[in-house]
Amino acid sequence: MSASTVTDLSASTNEYEFTPTQDWFTHHIPSWKSLFPLVTSPEPRILEIGSWEGRSAVFLLATLCAQGGEMVCIDHFDLMRTPAGRERHHKLSQNLQRTGRPFRILPQFSVPALYALLEEEIVRDASAGFDWVYVDGSHRADDTLLDAELAWRLARKGCIFILDDYNWPEQPVESVHHPRRGIDAFLVLHAGEYEHLSKTAEQYQMILRKTSEMRIGFLVDQRAERHFASALGLGIYLVLAIDTSYAMAAAVTIRSAIEKTVGRMTIYIVDCGICVEDKEKIKSSLPERHDVTLVFLDLPTGSLAAELGVTWAKVDMMKILPVERVLYLDADMLVRRSLEELWNTDMEGSSIGAAMDVGFPMGHDGVSRRRYFNAGMLLIDLAKARMHLSELEARVREMKDARYRDQDVLNVHFAGDWAEVNLSWNAQGLGTYAEIGSADRDILTLGDMKDPGVVHFTGPVHPDLVAVLNPFVQPYTSKPWGYAGAPGHPFKDEWWGALNETAWAGWQGSTQYHEMCEGEKQKAIQDSITKFETRVQFY
Repeated sequence: MSASTVTDLSASTNEYEFTPTQDWFTHHIPSWKSLFPLVTSPEPRILEIGSWEGRSAVFLLATLCAQGGEMVCIDHFDLMRTPAGRERHHKLSQNLQRTGRPFRILPQFSVPALYALLEEEIVRDASAGFDWVYVDGSHRADDTLLDAELAWRLARKGCIFILDDYNWPEQPVESVHHPRRGIDAFLVLHAGEYEHLSKTAEQYQMILRKTSEMRIGFLVDQRAERHFASALGLGIYLVLAIDTSYAMAAAVTIRSAIEKTVGRMTIYIVDCGICVEDKEKIKSSLPERHDVTLVFLDLPTGSLAAELGVTWAKVDMMKILPVERVLYLDADMLVRRSLEELWNTDMEGSSIGAAMDVGFPMGHDGVSRRRYFNAGMLLIDLAKARMHLSELEARVREMKDARYRDQDVLNVHFAGDWAEVNLSWNAQGLGTYAEIGSADRDILTLGDMKDPGVVHFTGPVHPDLVAVLNPFVQPYTSKPWGYAGAPGHPFKDEWWGALNETAWAGWQGSTQYHEMCEGEKQKAIQDSITKFETRVQFY
């Protein structure tokens, strides 16, 4: 059967069993053909809800699927209880057979048929989903909405998704007996997940191209283990706590996390004093993803951060986060691998998960000698951590002047109540102190940091002169965006590349950046001179 037979606008020929007075499709052929270049699969899979005698199905099988592909048609055919229903089923079967292409007919109402398909598609895994979906099963708004929603879960990313009868003339558009209300509700519900291809508001069909990933959204028992997390739809809850001075760095951390991690993600930023301009720049730095939500949270009344400084927002956030489990990242981090593996870490009943501190694996003089974690990355079971929050807050006030501040407090408070996470998820001291051997450092598996999932740029933004000149730690430790850069760090260029994908793109080459660097360098020199003169004067 040649494609020309069915692309002719007078497609009711003797080769097919079509009722001449029931041609509601042929006039759509030009607009449909214009969409074919958007279908990238060499063997397109097509789903049609409401096939009647098969005019549109025959057209698609003989043209779009001419070199390969398949079609699934859903239509209830009056459940075969009427002569007219049985006749339509017969004609559809005969017409599709004459195309010579693979097809399948589900003679059911759309909802049970779509549910059956959803269960089947779960088993298909990577090959699941359809490249072209045509929804034309009912004129009721609620039926249309339900068909569209279930079919959307079967549509692959890039799928051409056509909703018929948007401008059907036989009922008022505001009536429940007109599809438009259902289609409009669907469009609102899935805003951000599609590209609108209909050329005018008067166009009879609503045509979309799906831009989001396929998500079936439920499981059957035999597939539960592999797809459990994605089916629940909860995703990852990521939190940062910053003021304006770390807004630029936070944009890198957040954007890299989103780019490397597929699936639902909610990002909370605890606002410790972020100016309006920087909030907008952070928002505009995020890649466009329908499954990512950004939320700014205000500090609670009487917060530790307001009283003692921003670093204590790590404790404050445990009160205000509206979830039970969260992944905290410092803003001086670069995510290089999907966070899903880290998020799914089994903490074996502990309140937090963390990686060992590379600088002081067994702690330091200010705390008891035991395995000591770095607080830049924390996987927190908030339900457990909140059980002793008042004790933690009391310990903050007791240890507020500790050498490593929040990190010391958290290590003391959660001693014996933390699970060790692989160093790949908090790679510290790369290119600097991680390369220097010590008895304590020998207990670490430093090789895990060679290709890290999360890079932690430890050290100050602007190091003082003593740190820069310290002969025992060279290259010195500092952050990429500070005046001294991060010499020797293997991922500093990758950090700058990530920054150039944010609203701060081009910062490194700007006059403002170079003026900042010169000013901070001179400040470090002057501070050291002042300390030197004070010390000499004292003696």
